[in-house]
Amino acid sequence: MNVLFPALRDGSPAPALRFGDRALSHRQLAAVAGPLADRIGERSRAGGATRIAIWATPTLETAVGVVAALLAGVAAVPVNPKIGERELAHIVADSTPSLVLAEPGADLPGPLAALPRLDVEIADVAEDAVPAPLPPEPSDETPALIVYTSGTTGPPKGVVLPRRAVAHTLDALEDAWQWTADDVLVHALPLFHVHGLILGVLGPLRRGGSVHHLGRFSTAAVARELSADGTMLFGVPTMYHRLALDAGQDPVLAKALGRARLLVSGSAALPLTDHARLTAATGRRVIERYGMTETLMNTSVRTDGPDATGTVGVPLPGVYVRLVDDAGGAIEASDGETVGEIQVRGPNLFSEYLNRPDATDAAFDGGWFRTGDMAVRDAAGNYRIVGRKATDLIKSGGYKIGAGEIENALLAHPGVAEAAVTGAPDEDLGERIVAWVVTESGPDSGPPPTAEELADHVARQLAPHKRPRTVHFVAALPRNDMGKVLKRELHA
Repeated sequence: MNVLFPALRDGSPAPALRFGDRALSHRQLAAVAGPLADRIGERSRAGGATRIAIWATPTLETAVGVVAALLAGVAAVPVNPKIGERELAHIVADSTPSLVLAEPGADLPGPLAALPRLDVEIADVAEDAVPAPLPPEPSDETPALIVYTSGTTGPPKGVVLPRRAVAHTLDALEDAWQWTADDVLVHALPLFHVHGLILGVLGPLRRGGSVHHLGRFSTAAVARELSADGTMLFGVPTMYHRLALDAGQDPVLAKALGRARLLVSGSAALPLTDHARLTAATGRRVIERYGMTETLMNTSVRTDGPDATGTVGVPLPGVYVRLVDDAGGAIEASDGETVGEIQVRGPNLFSEYLNRPDATDAAFDGGWFRTGDMAVRDAAGNYRIVGRKATDLIKSGGYKIGAGEIENALLAHPGVAEAAVTGAPDEDLGERIVAWVVTESGPDSGPPPTAEELADHVARQLAPHKRPRTVHFVAALPRNDMGKVLKRELHA
């Protein structure tokens, strides 16, 4: 049986959580979360339920609530505080939580307000407080969290993540990133997704280290924390884009980023232009990794490996990754050109989609999980994601074209601030390439590029058949909470 948080059970006095000016050591966290875990366990046993909802604001209360649920062996269902009414109603009806955890005074919307409520109250705890014994460690297959997918192809599905998957992913990242108890992680990610919650909060707690959550992202806050004791930064591409722009003009920010031991970007591909800007300003390279809600982390660029900018690196220890063609056959080529769908197997995988045995069965090819992500593999074993099979793989004129490389080419044009690429039906080509562009608008940006200029730019950078046939100029790209472009909304 795997002890999920050894430092918590050992009563370590080392710092664990910090949100703004509020902080808890591992010992203090045990003293606060332990009694809450007992109350959760009592309430759950009385009602015969095994799941609780957590109103996942970016606060210390959310982190304590999740830890308490894990100690109690009750699956936590983190809920986005900005969630819409329809989606919230579906999640509550589907997961049937027995109660909801929230910070005191939080105003909960209808479906959650109707549940029994338990406030996460964090009283002052002395540094030398001796925590009461924590509940027995649950089994490795006990559900730890149920995280709902974005629901782009129907109602969101509840992904059941066992403790086994959480522990394996965090230990694999310890190896790939040389992650230790001495590391101080800085981030401002939301706490209802894998990236911000499992990697960004549970990761430091499993290592016995600490996390400084910024509450709200700003480049000034990042500079402040990394200039102090921060050693690692987690972010998404929209955050790193702002850091890349500001670091070129702000020597304090550039120095702070340069002294960080590890800069990690995830949840979407980081454009090559931002990689280049950050390296030029700070001397540091940004590490990218690849994962999904259903698989947690699959691959990563290693800190002790060669530069692999533009890729998501190699499979993590214990994780098996393969590419398959349209017929389901394994692709052996490692030429950096042959595109296939990524399939994954290993102890990092989820248990099931809650209440959806049909969807669970359909998601697997034997023991391999079908990710729906398309990639190529190079001679060093690094994977480069070319996009989602449903939205980013364009079949045009007999070619399979990944949207990502065209987006990178567009972003290399000085007049382009943001870009997204999709496919649209075409009688002659099967699909034609469509670009959606936000142009630079600063005082030094010059006249905006024309559609023909951008199409020619891509053709020169890549190949004529990758030229966008249609270019739409838009004020902004629709994005979700993690910064991913919502491509279906572009066409809508």
